[in-house]
Amino acid sequence: IELLKENIADVSVFTLPAKKWHWRARTAALHFSQNIPICHSYRVLFSSSVLNLCELVALRPDLSRLKKVLYFHENQLVYPVRKDQDRDFQYGYNQVLSCLVSDVVVFNSTFNMESFLSSISSFMKKIPDHRPKDLDLLIRPKCMVLYYPLQFPDVSREHDKHPELFFSTLIKLKDRKLNFQLSVLGETFTDVPEIFCEARRQLDAHILNWGYLSGKEEYLRVLCEADVVVSTAKHEFFGVAMLEAVHCGCYPLCPKALVYPEIFPAEYLYSTPEQLCKRLQGLCRRPDVARRHVVKVTNRQKLEPFESE
Repeated sequence: IELLKENIADVSVFTLPAKKWHWRARTAALHFSQNIPICHSYRVLFSSSVLNLCELVALRPDLSRLKKVLYFHENQLVYPVRKDQDRDFQYGYNQVLSCLVSDVVVFNSTFNMESFLSSISSFMKKIPDHRPKDLDLLIRPKCMVLYYPLQFPDVSREHDKHPELFFSTLIKLKDRKLNFQLSVLGETFTDVPEIFCEARRQLDAHILNWGYLSGKEEYLRVLCEADVVVSTAKHEFFGVAMLEAVHCGCYPLCPKALVYPEIFPAEYLYSTPEQLCKRLQGLCRRPDVARRHVVKVTNRQKLEPFESE
């Protein structure tokens, strides 16, 4: 949103803090209906799919006349849950309804778009009777992919992310007496998987950085000093952190699944934990391979789809 605001003139941004997202999904429309001023110069309404767009335009008919662009950074039809019966039907249902009232539906990847559209029919079968039909056929013509917009800084060489696979692979490398150094970056939340404590203990001699860094510049400095970046995600609708690391010179290793084959050429993808371990073992023995390599990842799209007719 900040990047769009910098590149498009006359943008008004209305947001809520990025926490308690379940309540945001349930109640944000009412909040925004009372806090977005009436303005006759508005032309486009750009909304996250977390917002119930149906409720907002029903509460504010003046906004319904705008060109309504709905943006999906994830989708609730396939978002991982421990058991399918744990999935709250209302969140996905709201997203389907929001698509029906929007003029353009934008996804951050083809994987995100196709996983959403292909799941609508089976998702609606959860309704006990009087089920709607062919909703995907109504929504698909509105859909397009616009990869997540990133504005990379000018740098030089100065539960759902599957940490169990990541750390177990590194522990294997340690047991094989391979030389490597490790940075695990990110915010620490209340519920920390047990594997993090165990991995920090076992890999202590290899750790360079662990946890949340003080700012973006420090974060980018660590990426610029690294040689390889690894994803073991079990779900990923785009993967901003991986591309930031690639921009800073890291050699990427990603699962051959989810959004990754859409963005990364085959040489950076692995299919099994054994393949990941073998690739990392080779890079530990020959770090110059990663350091000399020029990564072949390019994804550039323009912002014209957001322009109003």
